[in-house]
Parts: sequence; C-alpha cells; structure tokens
Amino acid sequence: MRIALLGGTGDIGQGLALRWAYDTDHEVIIGSRDPEKARTKAEEYETELDSRGREVTVKGFENAMAADRADVVVLAVPPYHVGDTVDAVADKLDSETVLVSPAVGMKGDEDGMHYHAPSAGSVTALAARAAPDDVPVVGAFHNLSADRLANLDVELDLDTLLVGDDPDAKDTVSQLAAAIEGLRALDAGPIANASEVESVTPLVINIARHNDGMHDVGVKFQ
Repeated sequence: MRIALLGGTGDIGQGLALRWAYDTDHEVIIGSRDPEKARTKAEEYETELDSRGREVTVKGFENAMAADRADVVVLAVPPYHVGDTVDAVADKLDSETVLVSPAVGMKGDEDGMHYHAPSAGSVTALAARAAPDDVPVVGAFHNLSADRLANLDVELDLDTLLVGDDPDAKDTVSQLAAAIEGLRALDAGPIANASEVESVTPLVINIARHNDGMHDVGVKFQ
C-alpha cells in the first residue's frame, strides 16, 4: 500500500512516516508544498532508517503529486491548512483513496491548551466537507505524541481512536494503525463524534505539562 503524508516534513508526519517505514512494508511518500523540502526530508528519513538496519526508499514530492500516487493520504498539516491542502489535491483523490485527518484545533494560554473547534465542528469534519463527495475520510492519530512516534528507540503501548462514516475506509486505517508496533486502533464511531476524540489532545498535552516524567504521555483504554 502507498501512504502519502502531506506535510510529512512536520512533527506528526515524521513520526508516522518513520514508524510505517520501520515497522511495515508499505511504501511511504512524503508530500510538501515545497518539493525540494519533501525530497530533503525523505532522504533524512532514509538515513535514519538505514542507521537502524532498515533499507527503505522514501520518496518526496509536491503534495498533489504525492497524493496522486497514494492509496491513503494523511493530512499531516496544521488544522488551519487542512481545507486549503484538500482543495489543492482534490483532483488527485477518488473513491479508492482514503483521506486521513490527524489535526486538532487548539489554542493555548497561560493555563494550558484548550480545544478550539472550527466552524465545521471538528477538523475531521472540516476535511470531510472539503473532500470530494466520493472520497472517504477517517479521523485518526489525534492523541499521539509526535516526539514519541519519531523516536524509534521508544516502544509504544498506546491507543488511537478512529472516527469515520465509511466502514471499509475505517478498517483500512485501523489495519495501518495496528501495523505500527505497540499501537492499537479503537473505533469511536462516525465523524459526528470527532470533536470528542479531538478534544482529548489538549487534555493529554496539559497532563504532560503539569506532571513530571510524562512529557510523551499518550492514551490507553482498558
């Protein structure tokens, strides 16, 4: 399977790219608005993986070219870029493409981070609204620490919550999540439930901020 991470040069994109390239045989593609930046980061990821005995080819392209080559497209961009990013690649998506949204709208102040939903109700809903009608959208990977994902020396034991209206698309993303060692996917229902899932992220960040030794805290349900 080909996975394109649009904005794959950023924190969450890096973490997911490294984990999929290290733990699976899926083809990983890095997307960026700047193709040269995408290629440079792809080479950096290859070097990191090679240092760990994993010879993998990671390619970098401009976002639209990356999306055109993928089965699953991950919107690893800040929440305020989600709509524009989907618009920019919309003609490269079709009903066979699964679009994944991990972004969360947040605002910070002296007390901590607070959930800040867009007018659509959630960033996942915003992505679904922007996507072509026949393209399934799944919200996933919201509550994960990007630093923890990107550090391949760290063993994961975490859950990620999935929301989506297309069962087959949700199953595809569930399998991709489970393919990352130590990550379990749990179904949290339709996209209508995305705001509840996304709002856990600022909670996790606040816990990490106010408790010693919990910098890379995540979520595990038992």
